[in-house]
Amino acid sequence: MTHTLKLKSISPVTHDTHHLVLEKPEGFDFTPGQAVDFALDQDGWREEKRPFTFTSLPGDPDLEFVIKSYPDHDGVTEQIAKLQAGDTVLIDDPWGAIEDKGPGWFIAGGAGVTPFIAVLKKRLAEGGTLDGCTLIFANKTERDIILRDTFEGMSGLKTVFLVEDGGGQGVQTGRIDKDVLGAHVTPGQGKCYICGPDPMIEAVQEDLEGLGVTKDDIVTEEFD
Repeated sequence: MTHTLKLKSISPVTHDTHHLVLEKPEGFDFTPGQAVDFALDQDGWREEKRPFTFTSLPGDPDLEFVIKSYPDHDGVTEQIAKLQAGDTVLIDDPWGAIEDKGPGWFIAGGAGVTPFIAVLKKRLAEGGTLDGCTLIFANKTERDIILRDTFEGMSGLKTVFLVEDGGGQGVQTGRIDKDVLGAHVTPGQGKCYICGPDPMIEAVQEDLEGLGVTKDDIVTEEFD
C-alpha cells in the first residue's frame, strides 16, 4: 500500500544531511530498524523509489527520517534536500530490519547509521540507559558525522567516531578495521550490528569473525 504524506518540516543535520518530519497515517506501524520505499510526489519522480529508515519510534506522533544527499548519484536525494514544508511524498509499507537482539556494538559507515538511531532510542526508552552498547561510527570527515550530539547525549552509550581526514577532539583518524574492532569488541559479550555500504559490511563481518565473533552474534539487514 502506498501512503501520501505531507512534509511538516525539513531541517539540516549536517552540510549534506536533512531531518524530515512527516505526517503519520492513522494506524501506521513499524518496527525500529525498518525502512520504507520513499518517492517524491512529483511528475517524473513517483517511480524513483529509494529505501530510507525511520529515525522516529512507532509511538511518536510523526514519522521522521534523516536522509543524506548525494548530488553525484541519480538525483533523488538531491531533490529530497530541496523539499519544503507542505510538499508531499510517497511511502510504501515498511520492510526489512536491523533486529534488536540485545546490547553490543553498533558498527556503522556514513548514512548506514540511520537504522541504529531508532533501535538505540527504543533501547534507551525501555531501559533508561544504553550501558553495554558502543557505537563505532566511520565517516569521511568530522563534519559528516550525523547526529553526533544526539549519540553523545545518550545515557550509557559509548561512542567511537572515526574519520578518514581531519579528525578533531574526540574523533580518531582511520577506518573501521580489525585493529579498531579488536580494541573495542569482546567476542561473546554482546551482539555486533553492522550497517553501511555492502563492501564495508562484508569486510567488517570478516574481521569480526577473524577476532572470534560467531556468526550468530553478527546482525545485519534482514529482508522479508
